[in-house]
Amino acid sequence: MTRAVDLGPAPRPGHGRALPGNRWDLLDGITPPAPPSVTVVVAHYRQQAQLDRTLLALSRQDHPASRLEVVVVDDGSPEPPRVPPGVRLVVQEDRGFRLSAARNLGASVADGDVLCFLDADTAPEPSYVRELTRLPALSSDVVTAGRRRHAALEGVAEEARVEQVAPALELDEPAWLRRAHVESRNLLDADDRSYRFVIGAVTACSADFFADTGGYDEGFTRYGGEDWEWAYRAWLAGGVLAHVPAAVAWHDGPEWSGRDLDERQRAKNAETLLLAELIPVPGSRGHGVRGRHADVALHGPTSGGDAARFVCLDSIAAELPEAVPVDGGVAGGVDGGRADGGAVVDRVRLDVVVADAPVRVRDGELRRAVDEVGARGLASITFVDDEGVELLAVRSRRAAARARRWGDETVFEAVVRRSPSIARVVAEPDLEGYVGGWG
Repeated sequence: MTRAVDLGPAPRPGHGRALPGNRWDLLDGITPPAPPSVTVVVAHYRQQAQLDRTLLALSRQDHPASRLEVVVVDDGSPEPPRVPPGVRLVVQEDRGFRLSAARNLGASVADGDVLCFLDADTAPEPSYVRELTRLPALSSDVVTAGRRRHAALEGVAEEARVEQVAPALELDEPAWLRRAHVESRNLLDADDRSYRFVIGAVTACSADFFADTGGYDEGFTRYGGEDWEWAYRAWLAGGVLAHVPAAVAWHDGPEWSGRDLDERQRAKNAETLLLAELIPVPGSRGHGVRGRHADVALHGPTSGGDAARFVCLDSIAAELPEAVPVDGGVAGGVDGGRADGGAVVDRVRLDVVVADAPVRVRDGELRRAVDEVGARGLASITFVDDEGVELLAVRSRRAAARARRWGDETVFEAVVRRSPSIARVVAEPDLEGYVGGWG
């Protein structure tokens, strides 16, 4: 049997309904038996007029006021903002741009079962909180992203109803984002790179799930990227991503890509470089240069002679050059353990686990299996010999996290198959022939 992989501390138990894959659509037409308790965390820095508009919009929500808490987190403005009675204000020291820390601070003092994150310059329509929190209230794994529209609201009275005045002042919405939501059926067809379609300023999730992710990375100290990095870790933690177009909030001003071309390219390049270091999934990392995190962890084998082990590890590396061997056959898990090459394995997407005895892989079989687990959202593909003895398994960390949260191994499909391209090394191999290509 292939060995178990250490996944670190167990996550909090799930509540609501366990969903297979990314099937948030199984909750269509269902409403929570009672409105969830919600905390809206509003990040602010020197935006009093915009904050006034957003707080007034939150006071007009059709979600019951008794089930709605609003927390404003000020990122060290020269003068703390003014907030109306009933709104909680917390302030962090001004040490530069610290949006991630502000959101974490707001979450840490929140009383709600569901967290909504808004920015001070993004005012929600009246149904926003109800629409955005429905899915997380029904299944604690769901991360929802609302629709952020844009309007030129400068000079508009703060007390005006945003849903009435904003459409006439609407600015272009990012076409790439709208297209992505349409093509993915509002993220129903999400994959390992769909984190790019989750915008932090219009996001909600259960408080328990947010805690399981560890919150936002406070190493982000300039605009951009912190929401994508968190959304990727949420995906690895077993999150279900859903876009909720009916949850509309209006951003005051253009999307950031509407700024000066050179400035935009420099800022985007800086963001991409940082994310390539932190998100190891193909399409986000470098083609040859690797960041600090491993994408695939290789475990084992733990027995066999030096030649047999060499054939095993070398044949796997030939198909999976991104795989990082893990010391002792045990992954560091979510605690930030390091693999042999120094790569942190707390963001491993897939584990390739070899049974105790070495195997040889060939003909691209393992490469195809790794791609299939990701593309189909499987729990695992396990290769067995003719007697049904396990030889090697490709396992999804995302699926494992979901299964452990709910205590249910069936929420993702597990596949078992035989292949002549993966076979045990049963005798002392001809290593010279293997290396030379004739053995």
